[in-house]
Amino acid sequence: MDFSIATLLANFTDDKSVAPKILEKKLGCQDEKSTRYLQIALDALEKIGVLVKEKGRYRRVWEESLVEAKLRCSSKGFCFAIQDTEGTEDIYIRECHLSNAWNGDRVLVNIIKEGSRRRSPEGEVKLILERANPSVLARVKQTGNRYLAVPLDDRLLFELDLKQNGVSLVDAVEHLVHVEVLRYALGSNPPLGRVAQILGSDAEDANDLDIVCCKHDLPRAFPQVVLDAIADLPKPLRKTEIKGRLDLRSLQTIALMPASRLRSSIPTVEQAFSLETLKSGEWRLGIHVSDVAHYVKPDTALDREARRRSVSAHLGDMVLPIIPEQLALDSCSLLTGEDRLAVSVLVILDDDGVVDFEIKPSVIKVDYQVSDRQAQPILDKLQEKHLDPELIPAWWVEYRERQKSLEAPDPLPAAIAQTLEKMFQLSYAMQNWRRDRGGFDLNLPPNQYGICPSVYNDEGAEGAISLSSHITAQGMLCEFTILANQMVATHLQQLGVPGIYRIQAAPDLEQVDELIKLASNMGVEVLLDDPEEVTPIDFQDFTEVFAASGCERVLTYLLEDTLKPASYSTNAGSHFGLALNTGYTHFCSPVQRYADLLVQRLLKTVFEEGRDRKSARSKEYVDLHSSHSHGEISWNVLPPTTHSEFESHFASIVGHLSDREKLTQEAEADLQGLKKAGLMKARTGETFSGLITGVQSYGFFVEIEVEGPEGIPLRLEGLVHVSSLKDDWYEYRSRLQTLVGRKNRKQYSLGDIVEVQVKSVDYYRQQIDLVAVGGGSEASGEDYTEYRDRERTYYDYEEDI
Repeated sequence: MDFSIATLLANFTDDKSVAPKILEKKLGCQDEKSTRYLQIALDALEKIGVLVKEKGRYRRVWEESLVEAKLRCSSKGFCFAIQDTEGTEDIYIRECHLSNAWNGDRVLVNIIKEGSRRRSPEGEVKLILERANPSVLARVKQTGNRYLAVPLDDRLLFELDLKQNGVSLVDAVEHLVHVEVLRYALGSNPPLGRVAQILGSDAEDANDLDIVCCKHDLPRAFPQVVLDAIADLPKPLRKTEIKGRLDLRSLQTIALMPASRLRSSIPTVEQAFSLETLKSGEWRLGIHVSDVAHYVKPDTALDREARRRSVSAHLGDMVLPIIPEQLALDSCSLLTGEDRLAVSVLVILDDDGVVDFEIKPSVIKVDYQVSDRQAQPILDKLQEKHLDPELIPAWWVEYRERQKSLEAPDPLPAAIAQTLEKMFQLSYAMQNWRRDRGGFDLNLPPNQYGICPSVYNDEGAEGAISLSSHITAQGMLCEFTILANQMVATHLQQLGVPGIYRIQAAPDLEQVDELIKLASNMGVEVLLDDPEEVTPIDFQDFTEVFAASGCERVLTYLLEDTLKPASYSTNAGSHFGLALNTGYTHFCSPVQRYADLLVQRLLKTVFEEGRDRKSARSKEYVDLHSSHSHGEISWNVLPPTTHSEFESHFASIVGHLSDREKLTQEAEADLQGLKKAGLMKARTGETFSGLITGVQSYGFFVEIEVEGPEGIPLRLEGLVHVSSLKDDWYEYRSRLQTLVGRKNRKQYSLGDIVEVQVKSVDYYRQQIDLVAVGGGSEASGEDYTEYRDRERTYYDYEEDI
């Protein structure tokens, strides 16, 4: 069965009934075997009361006591079901009530005991909606004639029987293997698996990419049915495909290729830009996005695979895409000199911002692909006018000096260079508009390419733009992409059609208050404008004050930690990192993100099927492509059935999109962690100077900088455990984020510089153990007295309560 129960149930919304034939089409059940599996699943769901059958159709039964959640288990055996809705309680699940569910599984939980002020509610797993572990990393052991796989993840409290499948299990004993789960535990029968790949004698012996892909179950190949679908797509553009589109091929169009994209295994170009100066003195900026929806049709094998993957995984220089490489690099890539289908967002701007815009299916031709190195000299000149030299980090100056030693890139044609300069100037104006509404920039360290911006050319995983965006050519892409995403979100709301939006809630007030106290302890004073509310303007003020202090890096890390993860929603909520309250979406990366593809597909449906007037008899109509229609529509743009289908589909998929994004981010972080661990394993015993970035009762974390590939500095973090501090007994002062020696008055505080030695490295867990050999600071008598008085006041207050 290629679909999960969660995917099946996603087709049931409200009280509407669904025919089996529709489910077969939606789930791609095209043969007798998959159709039979679907019927077995429907019968089982009917039997346990999740579905009810009426006149040959099925309807979902909704119960208040049942909640959907994701299991989070510990190595000690206790589990909690974590609900998706923010602010809801976690549900405690006893081991006897897990119903063979594993850590990470998405489940339907029945509440069996309500929570109290001090205790969480208790529940039992009624139904496993989606398995999080279709495969596991494990070590093989032999017990008599049986071969067992013991998962490396200590939160998976089981062993799998291994089935003979052509791989020599004798050779696999005491080796790290990738095990595919053939059968989950059923009654008294243990789970059953087969060895898909022997990775090595241990994690260090295995390939990093193999470990990450196996651990997170990231597929590196596409099913044959998907590849067959690609082969059937027409190659050259036909006249019928171009007909009815806005022809922009005569417009000078530029594609900018960042370093991260050029080094990628799949260097797709999914965005291109144009800029015209109108007679009125205004600009017309064109953001042209590859029309992937033209090739990936709904409910096809290609679409289902893209949905399953949801987001491309960028694992170093390798990309695991959501659509096959052949399609991504050919028809869906905006190649120089080739006619390509696009969806163009054409924005009219003046000195104050956006005047109006329109969104149209188009055909374009890219005139020139510009690399980072070709664009940088133009940007360097403009930075002298627009950027304070003190804001340019030292790592960027060093990086630029290394770039100058390389062979000079080919010079740009004069016309391209002139247009590019105007684009950069416009991007600086857009940066100022964003900051005027409260937007802020985080001064984060560089990635493996020496740059920070997102591979999607937008706000990135943190939900906030990195300061380094504005000292690289990709910063222009970032501002233009965010503008296009914002315009599309506004258009969807004004048309009154369903949408998928990107939202980010404001940080918790308690966390920000704690940050303010820690900053004060470090001699940096910041305050909220309103003590009862956190706003982006506050964060803008914080970043400016932090930049002027001597401890910007650690304070920026703490600021970043307060940011909540961004997620997908069907409601146009606010986006804190971009200081937007009017709605924001993802639209500009349909080659790499399924959410963008869905939004593009919705727009195409609006343009093809949408009603541009109240009734067929009405002579007055609006242009559904243009912002001029905003405020003029008093009718449903989409036909009722189509509107309902999009609404239901989007509601069912936003959770999946957010889950897949989180999993991919974890995989990308895992690969970086393994590479850093491998780098430090070879440097065990060496001493480094580092910055204390976190202090806990069990020790403190130190960020050290080492030279990575191509001389680019890499920052990584290790732990100095309190047990390694042999010179005294150290007390933890949580309010000061400090460890202080009882006798020697030595202290280790946030922002202190220390000398540390690499003691050991756990490669698989990516844990670097350090030993302090120097540095820290001395606790003054005043500091100690102030802390003691604070603690006494705090405990007196607790006793009064």
